Formats: sequence, structure tokens, C-alpha cells
Amino acid sequence: MQFGLFGSATAARHADPDVDSSQGYRQFVDYNIEAEALGYKSTFLVEHHFTGFGQVSASLALLTWVAAKTKTLRLGTAVMVLPWHNPVLLAEQAATIDLLSGGRLDFGVGKGYRHNEFVGFCVPMEEADARFNEALDVIVKAWTAKERFSHRGKYWSFDDIIVEPPTAQRPHPPLWMGAGSPDSIRNVAARGYNLLIDQFASFDTVADRINLFKSEVEKRGRTFSPHDVAVARAFYVAKDDADKEAAVERRIAAQRRLTAISQTPGGDNRASILAYSDTREASEESALYGTPDEIAAKLERLRRLGIEYLLLNGGGPSRDNLRRFARELMPAFADEPKVLVAE
Repeated sequence: MQFGLFGSATAARHADPDVDSSQGYRQFVDYNIEAEALGYKSTFLVEHHFTGFGQVSASLALLTWVAAKTKTLRLGTAVMVLPWHNPVLLAEQAATIDLLSGGRLDFGVGKGYRHNEFVGFCVPMEEADARFNEALDVIVKAWTAKERFSHRGKYWSFDDIIVEPPTAQRPHPPLWMGAGSPDSIRNVAARGYNLLIDQFASFDTVADRINLFKSEVEKRGRTFSPHDVAVARAFYVAKDDADKEAAVERRIAAQRRLTAISQTPGGDNRASILAYSDTREASEESALYGTPDEIAAKLERLRRLGIEYLLLNGGGPSRDNLRRFARELMPAFADEPKVLVAE
């Protein structure tokens, strides 16, 4: 199995000018420096806006800083929400990180799901799919076109452009798409990209999604690799039952806070990431919480289901949690996969 990181830094707004808002970002950078030394493969950084609790908004800017402080760590976005971005400017910024990092960018993209963000940007949620597809087509063309080109679309128009700088990875950085619904997963396979699966889905749901993706990839004559699917999971190596219980309660509170800012006033947001069961049992089942032995049993189950690439979200970036997982769990799961995908 391979292990990367998934999550965010925190730099909340403060009325007190003496409070150092950069501290959370610096801690996040140090967390990733240590992760590289401990053998983690990657870090995937979220993009969110207008939360009031300080999630990362400028993902590429923060990843540039991480890139400068690391040497081998893959630099992922999970995800850049394309309906809000000028695709040409985004292609230029992403190419710059890829070039400066020596080809370490993993470009994860999605269409967004939080109601408050679409409202804040004055972008109708019903336009998300169309905006996403147009922006992604422009970005890929910007990275691969050898001559100047023009684009006339529904949402964007560009005349006689060529995007600079070139990416280090050719033809472009690996593209990862966040998807949960069957149609979205089929779209990822049709485009030939890698799949990102959210941290809230149950193990069985994750297996179903991977099986569908594998089937769709092979239907198109390509070879499926389990490392083309990254599954996010919350993790916490607990000291005892009480420590684990407190972690689960924090997770439930975070899920409810997420739902509150994501759901529409009418409650009709059907995004797959919001379809998880809001129960303590579901929260505990989907997360890698517990003693090393308890987590190892879950990792073994995930491996039997065909999951070989996990992105671990530790909530607040606890370096002790990071170290314990690396030292007590990663070595036992570093061998080759036994099963590609559950039948």
C-alpha cells in the first residue's frame, strides 16, 4: 500500500492584531516536511472558501511553499474547484508549480459541492457540471497545444493564446478527479484520468466505486491499476478507548459543521459527499480510528477490497499521530497488493 496525506491548514481571521494567523500554515508546512522524511508519498490539499473557520483558499500558493521545502513529496490538489477559476490562469499557475518542483504536481479537480461557496461566488450550482467540463478542456488544451489557439465557449473566451511556462511532466501533470456518483465515475474513466474518493463513504461503497471504475477503464481497452485510485480516510492512532471516543466525537462535529455550510436552504443538495450516514457508527466505521491493532485490521480489510493508495486526514496536523502511523502501521502494509479489486 501507499500512503499520502489529505487535508488543510488553518489560518482563521482574527480581530486581535497580535494573533499570528500564519502559525497554522507554518505548522502545516513542517508537518509535510516530516511526512516526507517518514516515507509518505504525497500531500493532497483542499480548496475551500468563506467558511469562517480558516480552511485553505489558495491551495496552489501554499503548495508552492511546501514544494520549496521538500524534495520527493508529491504535491496534490484535492481538489481545485474549476467552476470558480479562470482556466487559463489556473493552467499557468499549476504549470509553474510543476516546473519549479521538478514534476511533482498531481492536479486534482472537481466541480464543487458546498452551497455557501457557490453563493459567495455568485455562480449557480446548476452550472457546475458545464463550467467544470469547459474549464477542464481548456486547461488540458493549454498544457498540450504546441501552437497558439483560441477558445469560444459558453463561459470562457480566449484569443490567440499560448500558455507559459510548460509543465515539467508530459504531456501534463497527472489529472485526478473527485467523483462519487456512477455517472461522475464513468466520466473520469472516459477522460482517462485518476479517481479520488472522499473520506466519508463506507468501505463497501468505496469498493463498489472502485469496481465500477475498473470496469469502465477496462471497457475502454486500458489496464487498470489500483494506484490510479486514491481513497481519503480520516485517521487517528488512539492511546486508549477514551482517546478514540473523543476523536470520533470531534469527527462527528466536523461532519455536521461541513453539512451546515454545504447544504442548500431547501435541503436538495444531492452531492455524493453529503450522502454519508450521520451516525456515530458510520463515522467510526469509515475512519481509521483506534489502537494500532484496530487500525491494522481496517487496513487489511481495505486491502482485501482492492484499495492500495490511501490519503490520510489527521484533522489538526498532529505530528505525533503522523509518526505513530508511520512507525507502527506503514511497515506492515508496504508489500505488493494481494488483490487488485474485490470481485
